[in-house]
Amino acid sequence: MAEPSPAPFTSPLAESLATDLLARFGRYVRVGTQSDRDSDTQPSSARQLDLQRVLVDDLLALGLDDARLDEHGYVTATLPATIDAADGPVPVIGLIAHVDTSPDAPGDGVEPIVHRLYDGGVLELPRGGTVLDPEQMPDLRNHVGHDLVTSSGDTLLGADDKSGVAAILTAVAHLIAHPELPRPTLRLAFTPDEEIGFGTRKFDVEAFGALCAYTVDGSELGELQDETFSGAQAVVEIEGHDVHPGFATGKLVNAVRLAAQVVAALPADRTPERTSGRDGFIHVFDVHGSAAHATIRAILRDFDDALLAEHGDLLRRTVEEVVGREPKARATVEITPQYPNMRSYVDEFPLVTEAAEQALRAEGIEPLRSAVRGGTDGSQLSAAGLPTPNLFTGGHEFHSVREWASVQEMAAAAATVVRLAEVWTTPDYRAATRG
Repeated sequence: MAEPSPAPFTSPLAESLATDLLARFGRYVRVGTQSDRDSDTQPSSARQLDLQRVLVDDLLALGLDDARLDEHGYVTATLPATIDAADGPVPVIGLIAHVDTSPDAPGDGVEPIVHRLYDGGVLELPRGGTVLDPEQMPDLRNHVGHDLVTSSGDTLLGADDKSGVAAILTAVAHLIAHPELPRPTLRLAFTPDEEIGFGTRKFDVEAFGALCAYTVDGSELGELQDETFSGAQAVVEIEGHDVHPGFATGKLVNAVRLAAQVVAALPADRTPERTSGRDGFIHVFDVHGSAAHATIRAILRDFDDALLAEHGDLLRRTVEEVVGREPKARATVEITPQYPNMRSYVDEFPLVTEAAEQALRAEGIEPLRSAVRGGTDGSQLSAAGLPTPNLFTGGHEFHSVREWASVQEMAAAAATVVRLAEVWTTPDYRAATRG
């Protein structure tokens, strides 16, 4: 097979950013930062602070003297504007990415591998028997000639969202190196615990002081997302009646079996693997326990709040019906909101998405408007008064050992951030800060 031609970058700017971006990304993914669903601390895992301290050092090295890590695990910093306040208002725009990685796949000891000039074939990773096969992952076919980054196969890569972290740092480094480029005041934030729904639990929107913000936490080239699922988490606790199995006839009520019956009774067509588009789902992701006690953990997702509530009601009814058949058993269902659909909040400030569309087109990318079948920090931030749509990163197959990222697309994300800064210095967007 002939070697493929190198995939083009979206612009000379993106190409010029690729080397720095890849170096930063490679450093960041090597730091294990998984969040912990079972923790009640903020951040949920101390390991996230290891990367946050690296980011503070990197920001200080770039000259952002106010870079700091606070007691809740947030890193913030400010890049001052290059435009003159005498010529009009100076917007303050936020750029946000999260440092934690998903607890759904191993995240320690990440060793990134760069596959130069991907030829469109099967990638067999050296560990874990992990294979990236275009037959199973068709999006790979659209990346022939790209330089792809994967893990070694026994961990996730961490592109979600260290590709976003690297894109923001790379863009900021470029803006600092080119003070002739117009830019507004940029407020940066790197958050913990996004993957478990608590990325903004203690985020101080007022102190952040931005007019609006952008998370850089998407996937496909050109994605601009101003709508997300609304999300909730459900925890079902089942108390059985434990008896020595030798004397259990007519007495034992096995909590694990009841948990299995609950899961089996939920509609098979209301699961992530059977839904798409704007369909919501109930996703059972953990079942564990003993004959005496069992726990079911699930997430509920929908774009419509009323339908999200219906998913919760269905889960409650199912538990009541199954467990109710056993008088000796008891069950509780606790449903906790995680994040809202950002759409109604972002729509109140349309310039935030219009600016992103303009930046994407300036980078030679046609905006890909889509709804996120998931959530971002922007969901809660938008509800808190900081309109925060989501931009792409170039990462794919998140939350799995098959995760991969395109260097060309990550560089395009960094270049889009540079373009976005310039958009917010134009007269129409500066005028948006009045009042």
